[in-house]
Amino acid sequence: MCGTCGCGTDGNGPTILKPGEHTHSHNHDHDHHHHDDHHHHHDHSHDHSHDHDHSHSHKQRVIEVEKDVLQNNDILAARNRGYFEAKNVFALNLVSSPGSGKTSILEKTLTDLKEEIPFYVIEGDQQTLNDANRIDALNIPVVQINTGKGCHLESDMVYDAVKKLEMKNDSILMIENVGNLVCPSMFDLGENKRVVIISTTEGEDKPIKYPDMFHTADICIINKIDLLPYVNIDMDKLKNYALQVNPNLAFFEISATNGDGMDAWYKWLKDQV
Repeated sequence: MCGTCGCGTDGNGPTILKPGEHTHSHNHDHDHHHHDDHHHHHDHSHDHSHDHDHSHSHKQRVIEVEKDVLQNNDILAARNRGYFEAKNVFALNLVSSPGSGKTSILEKTLTDLKEEIPFYVIEGDQQTLNDANRIDALNIPVVQINTGKGCHLESDMVYDAVKKLEMKNDSILMIENVGNLVCPSMFDLGENKRVVIISTTEGEDKPIKYPDMFHTADICIINKIDLLPYVNIDMDKLKNYALQVNPNLAFFEISATNGDGMDAWYKWLKDQV
């Protein structure tokens, strides 16, 4: 259970798999435990429904758990960062809301640059190996992290996935986080740069609706610019909102569909290796 947002894994921890690997299902045990937990929760509420002190103590405990979770994550993120530095691996944490085109951008980037740059990929989703299979089809080493009920990746998950990847020196690691603009902002994965992706179909006010994510990002990719003639969005307003939250953001305006603007993004990537 994550104290920061209330999410949690399904009771068995995240699964970390390469395409073609399999894991055993624990649905029966999970359902059983969930059933028990439900009753314990019910009993707990009944026993303490009139206890004000308990409520205050519980809130204090939640704050302590949140603090512990984030501190522990930061320690493990520092371990990741040291490993990346030792191997001269440039790690990118790709974050966005669902449907912004993260995987499409990744596919296009890998297809066009894989002969020039050695890439490795970590895919983060709650369920399925769909995205990892798409990357695997490009002959790029990839590991899928399924977080179950979790809504973000954490640094220990990335560490375990990296061990499976067996990365070579002087490469780029792309970490595609779970589609969510809230919780991933709080969790450092040890990355060199955080890239927030927004599409032209999402509206220009996303940066001020989700300021923490844009505040912690280094790069903002605006995807689906090929749809600009068909959507009602003010690009200048979008960028101004983002710069209000984070004056240091660098922007790339691209279309992963037709390739517009990708050359500038590619040049930036090549300069990092």
